[in-house]
Order: sequence, then C-alpha cells, then structure tokens
Amino acid sequence: MLSLFGTEMSKQWRRPRTYVALGLTVAVPIIVVTALKANPPSTPRGGEGDFFFFLATRTGLFLPVAALRVMSRFLLVIVVALFAGDAIASEASWGNLRAMLVRPLGRGRLLSSKLVSAALLGLIGTALIVVTGLVVGGIAYGWHPISSIHLTTTLGPLGVGPSTLHWIFNLGIAVLYVFWSLSSVVAFAFMVSTMTDSPAGAVFAGFGIYVFSQILDGISSLGSIRYALPTHYFDAWDALFRPKGGFFRLGTGQVEGWTSDMTRGVLLPIAYVLVFLGIAWYHFRRKDVLS
Repeated sequence: MLSLFGTEMSKQWRRPRTYVALGLTVAVPIIVVTALKANPPSTPRGGEGDFFFFLATRTGLFLPVAALRVMSRFLLVIVVALFAGDAIASEASWGNLRAMLVRPLGRGRLLSSKLVSAALLGLIGTALIVVTGLVVGGIAYGWHPISSIHLTTTLGPLGVGPSTLHWIFNLGIAVLYVFWSLSSVVAFAFMVSTMTDSPAGAVFAGFGIYVFSQILDGISSLGSIRYALPTHYFDAWDALFRPKGGFFRLGTGQVEGWTSDMTRGVLLPIAYVLVFLGIAWYHFRRKDVLS
C-alpha cells in the first residue's frame, strides 16, 4: 500500500496541473497583500471578513486568516475538487485504468492510494494559503504580537490578546477544520470520478455540490433542514480569531476559541464522506473497466 501511494504521489508531482493548482494557493495571498498595500482600508467596515483584511494591515499574523477566509469560499473548493475528481477519471480518459488493473493490483488498494494522495494534495493546498499568507503578511506588515493591537472602533477600543504561539496554533487548527469541512466535496468528486471518464465532469460535480449546499443554506425558509447541509458550519472556524464580544464591541482580550458550531462542523461531514466513499467503492469494485 505504501509503495503504491509513493508511486501515485510521484506521478502527481510530475503533472503540471499539480503545480498550477498549488501555485494559485500561493499566488492569491501575494495578490491580497499587494492589493492591501495599494489600497489599504482606513477604517473597519462591512462584515467580519472585511475586518480581517483591516486587521491584516496592522500585523501580518492576520493576513493568513483573511486569505483563508476569501479563498475557502471559491478557489480552494475548486482546487480540492480538482485533485479528487481527477483521481480515477483521468486514468480512464487516458486509457491507463484497464492496464493498471491487469496487474496484480486490487481495486480497493488502487482507490485507497488515489483517495489518500488527492486528500493530501488538497490539505497541502489549504496549508499553503496560511503559510504563504503568514510569510508575505509578515514581510509586508511585520509579525507584531496580537496582544499589541489596540484599535478604536466606533463603539470603543478593541483589544485582542492571545499569544503569538497560540495564534499560530489556531491557524493550524483552522487549516485542518477548513479542509475537513471540504471533505464532502472531496468524497463526492471522488465518487463521480469512479463513474465517469471525464475528469472535468467529476470536478464540476464536486464544486456543484458545494454551490448547491450554499444556495440551500441561504434559504431561511428551509429552517432546521439547513443544519444538515454539508457546508452549514463551513465558516465556524473564524471563532478561533474573533474576539469575545464581537468585532465592533468592546473586546475582552480573548478570542472565542473552539465553539459548539465547530464541533458540529467536524461531526457533520462524517456521514456524507462514508456514504459517498461507500458508493464509490461499491460501484468501482463491480465496474466493467473498458478504458
């Protein structure tokens, strides 16, 4: 299994699309810094996402939070769907899949190696957003301790107080949370990849389930049904960086930290992942591979 996984990862690192996809996760934080330098926000305005960008101009430690927030809404979804949707369908479209299965290679082992490699590349892409944001944010604005930020909002002073080490630890938790929140997208794109010879179709299917979930989540008339949607708790991670009392109220010097919504967000994708991957395994093990 390990040798098969090593071979698969070696193949992935030889493909230009891997570097293009991961390159985008590096490029966007750099573009964000460039834009903030060219047109820095003078006052906090808009929602919490805008306030992250405002704080990013005070310390580079906030830049990865802002970059992860903006990229997790669109581009990162496409990146993880690309790796998962391309996993099996690309081999079929190239005519390699049948040749691979002629060898003494179990279909379950092939699926496992493909899934793990796709998930690992997606996790690397998520981590690169934060690492790049941390580096370029520090270069542009310095790595001033969060506890040194004291801003004045329209309703009073705002102090944010976790240590730098605690902040970086929270960034790591945010990476894992965001990636796991996208695990339903990964599983669905991977499932479709086992059913089609079109990598683009599998990628669009993965992105489509994300868009579908977000649209339904925006319909308040659905009531409690929305709580079961795979992306309902997708943004709950920002509590790791949100001061107690809210952004525009007097800060207490502490962030909210792990919340009950984050716990629900961790548990929710499990059922989707098990169902989608179960269908993928069931279908592929009985599939008549002709390409």
